[in-house]
Amino acid sequence: MPERPGPNVYSIAAHRGFADALVAGLVPRYAEPGLGLARLTLLLPSRRTVRTVTEAFIRQSGADVAQGEVPSGGMLLPRMVVVGDLDLDETLGVLLDPLGASDIPPACDPGRRWLRLAHYLREVEGAAAGKGAALLRRAWELGATMDRLLVEGIAPVDLMSEEVIGIVGDLAGHWSENTRSFLKVQQYWLAELAERGEIDAPQRRNMLFEHTARRWSEHPPAQPVVAAGVTSASPSLARLLRVVSELERGSVILPDLDLSLDDAVWDELGVAGAPEEKGDPPFGRGDAVTHPQYHLKLLLNRMGVARGEVRPWHRSGLGAAPPARSKAISNLFLPPRASAVWVDLPAESRRLGGVRLMESAHPGAEAQAIAILIREALETPERRVALITPDRGLAGRVVAHLGRWGIEADDTAGRPLPQTAAGRLLLLLAEVVAEQAAPVPLVALASHPLAGAGDRARWLEAARKLDLALRGPRRGVGLEPVAELAREHHFERWWQDMAAILAPLFALSESESLERLVGLLAEAGEALCGEGLWSGADGRALSGFVEDLRTAAASAGTVLDPRELHAVLRDAMERTSVRPPWGGHPRVSIYGLLEARMSRADLVICGGLTEGVWPASPSQDSLLPPAVLRALGVPGADFRIGLAAHDLAAALGAPEVVLSWAQRDDGAPVIPSRFVLRVKAMMGDQVERHRETDTVALARKIDVGAPVAAHPRPQPMPSAEQRRVDVSVTGLDRLRGDPYQFYANAILGLRSIDGLDAEPSAAWKGEIAHLIMQRWHEAGEPEAGLRTIAEGVLREQSAHPLMRALWWPRLAAALDTFEATVLAAKGEGRQVLGVEKWGAMHYREVRIHGRADRIDRKADGEIAVVDYKTGKPPSGKRVADGFALQLGLIGLIVEAGGFEGITGAASGFEYWSMAKKKSGAEGTFGFVEEPIPEGRKKSGIAREDFLPETRRYLDDALDNWILGNEPFTARLNPELGSYADYDQLMRLDEWITTLGGGKPPPREDEQAGGEA
Repeated sequence: MPERPGPNVYSIAAHRGFADALVAGLVPRYAEPGLGLARLTLLLPSRRTVRTVTEAFIRQSGADVAQGEVPSGGMLLPRMVVVGDLDLDETLGVLLDPLGASDIPPACDPGRRWLRLAHYLREVEGAAAGKGAALLRRAWELGATMDRLLVEGIAPVDLMSEEVIGIVGDLAGHWSENTRSFLKVQQYWLAELAERGEIDAPQRRNMLFEHTARRWSEHPPAQPVVAAGVTSASPSLARLLRVVSELERGSVILPDLDLSLDDAVWDELGVAGAPEEKGDPPFGRGDAVTHPQYHLKLLLNRMGVARGEVRPWHRSGLGAAPPARSKAISNLFLPPRASAVWVDLPAESRRLGGVRLMESAHPGAEAQAIAILIREALETPERRVALITPDRGLAGRVVAHLGRWGIEADDTAGRPLPQTAAGRLLLLLAEVVAEQAAPVPLVALASHPLAGAGDRARWLEAARKLDLALRGPRRGVGLEPVAELAREHHFERWWQDMAAILAPLFALSESESLERLVGLLAEAGEALCGEGLWSGADGRALSGFVEDLRTAAASAGTVLDPRELHAVLRDAMERTSVRPPWGGHPRVSIYGLLEARMSRADLVICGGLTEGVWPASPSQDSLLPPAVLRALGVPGADFRIGLAAHDLAAALGAPEVVLSWAQRDDGAPVIPSRFVLRVKAMMGDQVERHRETDTVALARKIDVGAPVAAHPRPQPMPSAEQRRVDVSVTGLDRLRGDPYQFYANAILGLRSIDGLDAEPSAAWKGEIAHLIMQRWHEAGEPEAGLRTIAEGVLREQSAHPLMRALWWPRLAAALDTFEATVLAAKGEGRQVLGVEKWGAMHYREVRIHGRADRIDRKADGEIAVVDYKTGKPPSGKRVADGFALQLGLIGLIVEAGGFEGITGAASGFEYWSMAKKKSGAEGTFGFVEEPIPEGRKKSGIAREDFLPETRRYLDDALDNWILGNEPFTARLNPELGSYADYDQLMRLDEWITTLGGGKPPPREDEQAGGEA
């Protein structure tokens, strides 16, 4: 193809497939006999693009890339140089950053700049700047704003122009303050840079572009240079591209520039960075900035190239779509005024053949449907499929679903470092420090998959003991309470090793150097995991992160409160992505928007097309007001929407495309992407023909099993030997009320456990109340001493301050009532025989055992059995029906001599409740009640019949279940509120409705009573 005077700029239409079309044209144009393309220099935007173009060259040679083949005769590829994508944190290739550029100052370390900006921000704003993670977060945002200005070639002096100062003066107070802070911090930083002889990385990047442009202008390279796929519109890069386009054998090849767009529509996109008259906004008006062609127009304007000078590329790729697709894409993204022509467009101009619309109910269903599409596509040999989505959660779900078929797919956008095993371990260490060894992070750290690499089995055994020991409300802060638990639960030796690793982190002061903090974390992590912490892609990324941060912190002199370290590390690590090493399925690719540029597949699935995801919600700069940025010529927040639109337009050029979205996210309904709404609007009455419904239906059915019969009501029938178990004084209530609960507890030996760091439960409050009353009795029941003992117990148990504040008034009032009651009864001759006393008896060869909260001898010489309740006591009817027999059983054990040192007849059966009294003195807490129909009480069991009735119910239970052969039927009394510890085990929800009563009623609060 002969060259022509002026710039050589080309465009590859969306439907042609950029990488394959590029290679198809480069090979005949630049190949030389014997050397192939080795003399060609190819400027590409990113390292990901280098891989994509390399694969295209191999496909062009006839080799099957998908099967890992290489050209049979070998191939000399061109020299590929990376321009470097700023969003991917990539540096320039060696050609553009040569040793000869030594006159350009070195770039400062970005980590050090981040920390120093935080220092200056604190110096400028004082305490108002915040501290810890909040301060460092603001410093990062400030640095990002500085970079945006530098990329656009805006010097700091431009911020001091009269126009900018005038705009700042007219703004709201907070914007003025933010702008002044920005200017002051920037000046401090520039002074430090000058002193160190460094410059910011974007400025150095611009200088290198300018250096290369001058060098090639003065001494054009002897070999051809082609810039392909570069769309960044920074002024310095645009000037370099202009120089490349004017080289003798140079050219610039743009992706998806719409040459068929009407001139009137092109003009509607505005002046795009080149204002023609005073007062014109430099970046267009209205919705022009969000158009997918806008950033390409901006690039052309900065290159000084008119659209009419751009020629179409002369070749198509191997997987090109029909040419009509590009015209339909052009119509799809028409600006608002121009889109009025949709009404008059003929059907063939609105048709997006090969494009399907797939709407799912929620993200889980969407991921399943996408996985099915990928699985189906792979059935066709050599067929390539790609998922493009900015939603990393959706990408992760799809990867997991593909695993069910043994398809290993790589998410080339990577995972944030905190979501990897190595990164998570370092964060857990920092979280343990920040929360003073709180149970949840401590157990997560101990059971981390990398911990205990030396003897994993022994380590996990001890970690499980720690997990069980920490269940329930938190004992206290720091390592010492855990050491006490370790002694109680017999894993002390293991905990000593663990504590020795953590001890240096708990010996820190309130202000430590960040370098030392990160170093101690790394040492602790290696002590826990060995060198395995640094292996693998995530370990290597973590190692680099730690060393970079320590170096930057040492140079910046940053100090930090150790409690802030977790939040600081989390923010910093989120900015580091761990990309997997190549090795996944050769025909499946999962990309983010940046990684997908220039990539192509036979089937492209665009997932997560909802507002706020694709396109992402534009975020305003928090430091410089939009008016100032517009005046400086910096693209606004909506500029990113245009880039997202261009990414979608490029994806729509594939032979087959599926646009996928969900009706809701994990929290609420969502709005489909504006791009989806445009597709629907342009298609009009053709939409229904493009809907993908079969895959959505398959996604719903894939996990649906064959219908099964309703689960029967559980009725276990253990053997006679298995039935012969001991019965506790509270177990009898459970046996008669819900035999299955007794079976699971006493025969299977299953116990429910509390959650980690759980809220105080009724059972926990009952244990505290028991302990308070026991301590008071052991102290001799001093007058006015119960409250003091209670406060000490709550401090000892490290009760949460909020819980103490809410519960203490009721507890204190009830204790005052009990104290007065006990002291008055003592004055009348009542004496305590036992507190928290254990006893047992053998009845019909079955051991009945339990703990009595309190046993007193009344003034008449008979025994009174007392049961403490933090809630309301069982009703008299419940006792009479035989479902609350604890007091009666303890009375039987007393009369059988089962409590050492206590003999006599039991005639008192008292509940001491800390609940609010319903009758009598209104507003008082604490009362004594007996389930005996005397006085005003009408329900219960007569005093003389209390023990005989208890014995009758006990005989009935023993005859039926312990010594008999009755099944242990689940929910034998469904109308009776009961414990819910084993509802899931009995699969209650699957059969309870068949009883006609729906859900069982809530149980009465009986957990405060003691139980063996």
